[in-house]
Amino acid sequence: MADTKLLVDLRGRTIETLDDFWDAVAEPCGLPAWFGRNLDAWSDTIQARGISDVIDSHEVLAVHVDQQGLFSGDQRDGQALTRIFDGEQNLLVVHATA
Repeated sequence: MADTKLLVDLRGRTIETLDDFWDAVAEPCGLPAWFGRNLDAWSDTIQARGISDVIDSHEVLAVHVDQQGLFSGDQRDGQALTRIFDGEQNLLVVHATA
């Protein structure tokens, strides 16, 4: 594994649902067509690794999003997704919007 960070910057992109999130991360994270598009599949992908060669080739995954829609703080799916990121190897950075 390379000593690098995979930066996925989704700021400025409308992400209202988990499906929007899966659509947004699929290409930059190299998710295979058979990716399950659910929280368990994402957890396996970023924590256990072995699903995405792109993610696996980086030491750290950092996903940047705006604090709106799914990540506004009061969305149950957004909260569940946020908990999957461990804050060390897998970072979710939520940026306040103006």
